[in-house]
Amino acid sequence: MDWTSNNALKPFRDMEPKSMMDMALIPSIDPIDIGLGSSEKGNAITSAKPRKKTMTSVYLKFFETAPDGKSRRCKFCGQSYSIATATGNLGRHLSNRHPGYDKSGGDAVSNLAPQPITVSKKSQPQGKVPQVDYDHLNWLLIKWLIVASLPPSTVEEKWLANSYKFLNASIQLWSGEKYKAVFREVFRSMQEDVRASLEHISSKFSITLDFWTSYEQIYYMSVTCQWIDENWSFQKVLLDICHIPHPCGDAEIYHSLVKVIRMYNIENRVLSCTHDNSQSAMHACHTLKEHLDGQKVGPFCFIPCAARTLNLIIDDGLRATKPVISKIREFVLELNASSEMSEDFIQLTTAYQEGSWKPPLDASARWSGNYQMLDIVRKASKSMDAVIRKYEETLGNRMPLTSTEKNAVSIMHQYLEPFYKTTTNICTNKLPTIGLVLFFMDHISETITVCRESRHSPDWLKNAAEDMAIKARNYNNQVCNIFTYMTAILDPRIKGELIPESLSSDNYLEEARTHFMRNYSTTHFPSMTSGYSAQEVEDGGSVSFAEEIARKKRRASMSTATDELTQYLSEPPAPIPTDVLEWWKVNSTRYPRLSVMARDFLTVQATSVAPEDLFCSKGDEIEKQRFCMPHDSAQALLCIRSWTQGGIKLKFKSTEIDCERLMELAATASADNSNAGSEKKQK
Repeated sequence: MDWTSNNALKPFRDMEPKSMMDMALIPSIDPIDIGLGSSEKGNAITSAKPRKKTMTSVYLKFFETAPDGKSRRCKFCGQSYSIATATGNLGRHLSNRHPGYDKSGGDAVSNLAPQPITVSKKSQPQGKVPQVDYDHLNWLLIKWLIVASLPPSTVEEKWLANSYKFLNASIQLWSGEKYKAVFREVFRSMQEDVRASLEHISSKFSITLDFWTSYEQIYYMSVTCQWIDENWSFQKVLLDICHIPHPCGDAEIYHSLVKVIRMYNIENRVLSCTHDNSQSAMHACHTLKEHLDGQKVGPFCFIPCAARTLNLIIDDGLRATKPVISKIREFVLELNASSEMSEDFIQLTTAYQEGSWKPPLDASARWSGNYQMLDIVRKASKSMDAVIRKYEETLGNRMPLTSTEKNAVSIMHQYLEPFYKTTTNICTNKLPTIGLVLFFMDHISETITVCRESRHSPDWLKNAAEDMAIKARNYNNQVCNIFTYMTAILDPRIKGELIPESLSSDNYLEEARTHFMRNYSTTHFPSMTSGYSAQEVEDGGSVSFAEEIARKKRRASMSTATDELTQYLSEPPAPIPTDVLEWWKVNSTRYPRLSVMARDFLTVQATSVAPEDLFCSKGDEIEKQRFCMPHDSAQALLCIRSWTQGGIKLKFKSTEIDCERLMELAATASADNSNAGSEKKQK
């Protein structure tokens, strides 16, 4: 980030880093003697007719003579000079390290108490100079609050202020109210930047909704926007954190959602909404669809979150073994808390050849942690039993699993292994498209069906599979429509071959063709300069004149004989590991119209939250932060944090705040102080 890009910060470019830092960012912890030396000098200053001082005496007022009489020490920074040093060198020190003090006489000494750093524009002949206060330390604290998701009230803790006072009694932190006011202004400034950036995007948007309740029992909704840019890169940005007023029903959700999309001026460009599967959110999305259909702004669809559905399905499967999993978790928590016990466990698993394990083990109550519990018993049962026997006094006799419990764990582990592989694939996939997720969900439905129909499945597992099947069917019923069909077939890995049977319909194909011809098959399309063909890649980007003519002929022939959609579907699907967006980037010149449709529809999200936030322990931290956030700072702080993580510049009004640069300056000042201290000791 370049500090010089903003007018309000231009003076920083003209200053030396050292002079900036000496202003007050990290003052020396040594107390500064602001006295003038001997009483005679003091009397001289207060006499009715003071003698005219030479420049030498002005410089010397800012230095004190060491007890040995061999050196002089700067009263501001502690820098030492030989007693024989010329006063001109002392003046240059003051000019470079403490600008302004070399010519200000005695008045400068009385203003030494560090104040919030003021960054002002260069003086202009027209009178008043606009000023903006930027206290380095307070801005670094703001950055800390953002990164750690801590409310502004944190800085009101006495221990924090006292810690800084211990370093330097002159340090002044802003009040909690000022921090809140700054956060609100930063939020408004950055929100305007986000709104302005969305105006330049030509493709359609999808939005996702997430909900939670804070410790104050306030119901929140986050609205996130996704799209694919002209370079075929997936983009997303948090639009807002909304407080849903009582009674927190579908009407309140709908009005809050409409307010957000209107504020960002994307009402006529929203293609889909993925909700959290709650009835209130589903009804709100239905009302939004009716509203947008009435406005005739284009097609709109809302779909449930596949990740939440899959999580509920897995919970049904785990229900019978939850007591056993809780017992295993107790063991793992004790194992993680004891380095000695962990070392024994690692040595035993190596000796018994029971796999490689790295403490601390995942003991969360989420799906990743629950599967880890099953995995330990299934793969490291001998090591677990040996550790329990050795530390029986610590663990007690409740830890060992019975043979029946181990057998149940083994059956459940085998049954849920495909589910674990599925969630792992979804979590690690760069872009889990609707087509790919439906492909995995179809496999999950088949796995459940096999379990229900197997003669070898115990009754308790069949009963669990029945409940799992009901949730899987409900999800399929909600997502099987022409909208998701079009989204799925535009994934080159899926097309028509790997699409679930419930979506495979000739009627859907004809509707998709009609939609494509009506909305995308026009003669006025912008050239897709970012695309390039597979052959061009192989040729290093150089295509002969004859080849250009041949390709034009082929494209003309294809447009007259058949449409791009038919040509696209007639080719075999790409391998599953294929990067979908890269595939379309390469093939956009072959399908100039269909690629525009793909850019729109591939933005549709299969999940309302990042899958890893739901299935993995990472989600615990997110929930804690949200739950503990007070109402007066939740919106601003969570939005600013998300925006800065996405690369949007921290901004206060029209000024960009470069916290990284502030950290560099702080490190420079710290190094200078250390070097000065070392030199002083050596001398």
